[in-house]
Amino acid sequence: MATLPALLSEYGESHQNPTNKLVHWVCVPLIMFSLIGLLWSVPVPAAIAAISPWLNCGTLVMALALLYYVRLSGRLALGMVLVWVAMAAALRVVAGAAVLPLWAICLIIFALAWVGQFWGHKVEGKKPSFLKDLQFLLIGPLWLLHFVYRRLGWGY
Repeated sequence: MATLPALLSEYGESHQNPTNKLVHWVCVPLIMFSLIGLLWSVPVPAAIAAISPWLNCGTLVMALALLYYVRLSGRLALGMVLVWVAMAAALRVVAGAAVLPLWAICLIIFALAWVGQFWGHKVEGKKPSFLKDLQFLLIGPLWLLHFVYRRLGWGY
């Protein structure tokens, strides 16, 4: 498994253009939010749902991604947990207040955010990193978060 610095560096190679970077700051969190929401919307057995509304496919995928993140950086993994908790709380709010079902809202967000991502890469003139290696779908959020950590002077 490649090291975190190597993965961040390789991901960064196709994200040099300021417009593409800005697009990623908007679209990567939207894709994360919408994907978790889509997975959250998958029905779970009643026995599991009765335990907690937080036990669903979305939280299962977050937990699996967390295992990968912990192997790369415990500190960034902790930051991702905080991001996911905020997103999960926002999903609960959206699900309770929306006119459309949560899955429909998340599907619209997901599609529009991917259009934005591909447009950003067209501006960049480089293919998205995940076309080379699917693990870059998980690296994108860490790439953004590592900039936050650096700005705050935190190690990762």
